[in-house]
Parts: sequence; structure tokens; C-alpha cells
Amino acid sequence: MITRRDVVKITGLAVGAAALLPRLSVSALAQSADTAALMEAGPLGDVWLGPADAKVTIIEYASMTCPHCAHFHKTTLPVLKERYIDTGKVRFTLREFPLDPRATAGFMLARCDGNEKYYPVTDLLFDQQEAWAFVRPPVNPVDAIETLLRQAGFTKEKVEACLGDKKIFAGINAVKTRALDVLKVESTPTFFINGQKFAGAMTIEDMEKVIKPILGA
Repeated sequence: MITRRDVVKITGLAVGAAALLPRLSVSALAQSADTAALMEAGPLGDVWLGPADAKVTIIEYASMTCPHCAHFHKTTLPVLKERYIDTGKVRFTLREFPLDPRATAGFMLARCDGNEKYYPVTDLLFDQQEAWAFVRPPVNPVDAIETLLRQAGFTKEKVEACLGDKKIFAGINAVKTRALDVLKVESTPTFFINGQKFAGAMTIEDMEKVIKPILGA
């Protein structure tokens, strides 16, 4: 369960963590993961975009307070969706790997209303990341999140209820713990493309270097 104090007390930690995550070489970091272990969803399930029979499966582990993750969701994912997901070539899901309580809170709110609002809420929070993830007193981060999520139909009472949901909190932590222990995810973003692990930021060009050979393009 996330309290207001948990969310408020994290100020510069997310920024500091992100600064330790430079953009890394795709080829240098490609590793293989056990397919069965990788495809096992967490307690809350996966929210997939794209058809189940797509030739390429992409799993992203991200934190809502990671600037590299926000950049991917604002710039790379829309192009990936247009070229490959919407055309049935790629199946994609975002999994939770929160780096701090604010990131956990963001994911909890995205999970609160079921699968239908998962991507609308995560997209909104990534797009407006600086407005809530890195704010400092006198701005209250919970109030900042509440203001943003009014666009998604959230009331103050709903935000408070979501942040107090122990089942959602436990489910998100289970996904992160399993990623750490089983899949050896150590930073965000980390991508698994058909089982190959790529740690670090990826542009659409980086992804196409991996995707196109699989598709025979």
C-alpha cells in the first residue's frame, strides 16, 4: 500500500536513478531469456497490444519515473505501434518495474480501473512526467497526480482508494521482484524481444534492427 507520505518523500531519487542509466549499445547487451519464464504474467496479468500470433513479442520493463522510459513511450512506441503493432506484426506489453514510491503509485493508478485504462493512464503519466514525478515542495506530488488524472475520470477519492489497494500494490511488487530474481532485470527500460534481452534506451531504428530480420523484411 502506498501512502501520501511515501509518495511525497521521494524527491530527487528518481532523477538520480535515471542519471545512472545512459543509452547503451543494443548489440552489446543482447542476452537470451528462458521463454517460459519470460512469458509468465504477474498476479495482475499482462495488458497486451497487438495479436497473440504476431511473429515478434516485445516485453518492456519500465518505471513511471524513468526519463528514458518516458522518452520511449512518447517517441518510439507510437511509431512502433503504427508500423508493427497495428499491422499485426508485433505484440507488446509494458510490465511494472518501479524505481521508487512515486513510480509505484503511478502504476497502481494505471491498474486501478482495469485493462481499458492501463495504457491511457501510463501514456498520460509518461507524457506529463515532469509535472508529477520530480516536483518538490511546496508542490505536493499526490495533488499533481490527482490533477492530471482528472483527465482520465479520476476523483480525489478514487486516487486515494487506488493508492490504498493492497492487492494492486502486492501485484506490482511481485512483477518487479520476479524480474529482478528470475529475469535479472537491473535497470529501466529493459526490453525482451522474442526472448532476447536489451538493457537501455532503444530508438525505433534500434528496434527495427532486431525486428526486421525476424519478420524477414
